Amino acid sequence: MQSKLKNKVAIITGAYGDIGYAISEKFASKGIRIALIGRDKKKLELQKNKLKKNHSTDILTCSLDVSDSNLYKECIDSIIEKWGNIDFLINNAGVTRDNIIMRMSEDEWNTVIDTNLKGTFLGCKLVSKYMIKQRYGKIINISSVVAQMGNKGQANYVASKAGIDGITRTLSKELGARGVTVNSIAPGYIKTNMTESLSDKAKIELQDKISLNRFGEPIEVASLAYFLISDEASYITGQTINLDGGMQT
Repeated sequence: MQSKLKNKVAIITGAYGDIGYAISEKFASKGIRIALIGRDKKKLELQKNKLKKNHSTDILTCSLDVSDSNLYKECIDSIIEKWGNIDFLINNAGVTRDNIIMRMSEDEWNTVIDTNLKGTFLGCKLVSKYMIKQRYGKIINISSVVAQMGNKGQANYVASKAGIDGITRTLSKELGARGVTVNSIAPGYIKTNMTESLSDKAKIELQDKISLNRFGEPIEVASLAYFLISDEASYITGQTINLDGGMQT
């Protein structure tokens, strides 16, 4: 059965990370045209080639820092020139620079805020005019459960993700009348390079706090993202949806 979303256009930032890759794989399998955005040009091209090998869909790449408004705009312009529209934006680009507040440098603060929060702002700003014009669009911001519960040593990261949830709620009000939905996905502990680096003891302690007693899989984040861009989720907007396996806060 052919996907209703075939040939729609999606932008995915932080594309070659574990979650970004899973989302791009899910979307490509449905025939969605994809623009992959990330800093490392070589990784983007490797990802593009792998996706093209497994799926027959159009893919382009933009190598840039999402906090650079000029390069980001050039990328958006190239997408519009190639495909004529933008239907979905997945704001997934994110970094961490952990430190307790007394030791956190301004560079550590600025790097995280610029990538996570400013990058989300720029993406929403640049695509919203096209979505408004076509009176259709879906924006998904990848947040985190720590935005709600806080986390030691992550004042910068938590602030960025809490800000993203605020952008989600605000833009849902600004754009809703034009047919554009805006939602956040807040993952808990997902199997990524970050969680794989934890000690066995730390993994057990964390899993004990999760009702399902396991970490989530990147594909589970991707499946929720796909649901949120589908017609079945057309009446959902302004929400932050926790994907945490029932984690205790």
